[in-house]
Amino acid sequence: MMTKHTTEPTGVRLQKVIASAGVASRRAAEELITSGRVQVNDTVVTTLGTRVDPERDSIRVDGERIVVEVGKAYYVLNKPRGVVSTMSDPEGRRCLGHVVREWMDEQSGDRPERLFHVGRLDTDTEGLILLVNDGEFAHRMTHPSHEVPKTYVAEVAGTVRGNAARRLKEGVELDDGPARADAFRVVERGAGRTLVELVIHEGRKHIVRRMLAEVGHPVRRLVRTAIGPVKLGNLRPGQMRPLSPRELGTLFDLVGL
Repeated sequence: MMTKHTTEPTGVRLQKVIASAGVASRRAAEELITSGRVQVNDTVVTTLGTRVDPERDSIRVDGERIVVEVGKAYYVLNKPRGVVSTMSDPEGRRCLGHVVREWMDEQSGDRPERLFHVGRLDTDTEGLILLVNDGEFAHRMTHPSHEVPKTYVAEVAGTVRGNAARRLKEGVELDDGPARADAFRVVERGAGRTLVELVIHEGRKHIVRRMLAEVGHPVRRLVRTAIGPVKLGNLRPGQMRPLSPRELGTLFDLVGL
């Protein structure tokens, strides 16, 4: 008598992946699929029960990438001014590790694996920094070839005129080579100071401060407000939140994951 062999289906049901990403409930995910709004590897899928590998397949809903990374954690933190951009500090200074532990202690539920920061912010610079436990993602986010844009708001000394803005967008020469702003605008002018916003894609040390000093406007306060599509919004200093599925999917696209 011959033995009948069966093969277990591989992969995860597509509607479960969509629901796990927080895009929609399982029932709503099924409706997204049957209405032709879901693509897997650039092919529209309308069959319920289709199985995918969420770590290898590119899945999009209404054209937007969604990502489910099992066991991975991706957070945005509003780094307070005066905090060192390290997860521990041998000199005992207040660092990202302290801020993360304090925030985690306020939360309920399981903690993610050990987090580490993506890139750095100067100790006197505040604002958005990413914390993850995904080494490949962190490497690509900081690699210069991907040119992920970063947005800063700076309070500078003096009144910024058109010539300074033009120089920053055309490029200024620094000690370690030229640097330019991808975008620049004046947000607000006041007595003896100006609030400006600039976008750059480089990560050299103190680059924003050096660029603004080069055009005659030393920085008094500096805040990073966005990395790519991820915005600081109303997140208070010292607070964290997970990246949304839309934010994470867009970042994965930007860095070729």
